[in-house]
Amino acid sequence: MRMLTIGPGDIEVSRLCFGAGDLGTRAKGAAAEQVLAAYIEGGGTFFDTAHCYGFWASEGVGAGEVELGRCLRALGFLDRAVIATKGAHPDGGPGYPRPDRYLSPETIASDLDESLRRLGVEHVALLYLHRDDRRVPVGEVIEALNAEIHRGRVRCLGASNWSAERIAEANQYAARNSLQGFAICQVQWSLATPTWTMGPDPTMRYVTRDDAAAYCAMGMPLAAYSATAGGYFSHGTGAFDTEVNRQRRQRALALAQGLGCTATQVALAWLLSQQATVLPIVGALRPAHMKEALAAVEIELTAEQADWLRDG
Repeated sequence: MRMLTIGPGDIEVSRLCFGAGDLGTRAKGAAAEQVLAAYIEGGGTFFDTAHCYGFWASEGVGAGEVELGRCLRALGFLDRAVIATKGAHPDGGPGYPRPDRYLSPETIASDLDESLRRLGVEHVALLYLHRDDRRVPVGEVIEALNAEIHRGRVRCLGASNWSAERIAEANQYAARNSLQGFAICQVQWSLATPTWTMGPDPTMRYVTRDDAAAYCAMGMPLAAYSATAGGYFSHGTGAFDTEVNRQRRQRALALAQGLGCTATQVALAWLLSQQATVLPIVGALRPAHMKEALAAVEIELTAEQADWLRDG
């Protein structure tokens, strides 16, 4: 497993991150432990969850964090795990009602209180803000996050679904005031482009070519969610099924045949080959699928192969 150091605290994380979005709902109990065990045995150390995970299912809000903490304790890995969670998510309807000012200092602190209690820990390595709210000045946000660092509850800061421009603005404020800024960004990125579109002020983002160049220029690592496009390169169906993505999948299948691997592994290797530093977030319901993803770190693509996969 390749490793990467992020943040002022030099936090060492594995290049493939375990996406815990299905824990506590689609994956729980012994089945969840088996998938986590496969990830840990493959050298994985970096776990991604969120305050809101589970609100869409009958298990309810917090199910993801509770199950992640339980599994890590059961496997004897809680003290070694690098846990990232996310707070400050907007309203999710009846299953996840939220205040209008979901990015307020009070909500950030309250979300973190609940996340730590569910996980059964006193601090997390990394706290992401799940979404942005441009009504809130970046200075207010950075001050609130640094208060949590000073309390010893957070070591490193991240922004999820924030634009490169807002991250740069926040980090400039932090630098001017001798505070810690964002060390990592979490955003959707995969070889398959999503079918949903970003509006002028989106609360969910995917990486465009311009974004990739901007993050790279900032030296900002990217944790890429939906890194396998929901398994699209394996089954070729689902929300990512467009003509452009079908062609990319066919090229991934052709390259995989020549390399002796799977198209999903090629898609993950494509992310790892980018000029920007990418940490793909991978969720799996079966140990075999997790092992498949972990093996992708051994595949090295040339720049020509990466360009051909995207553009043909």
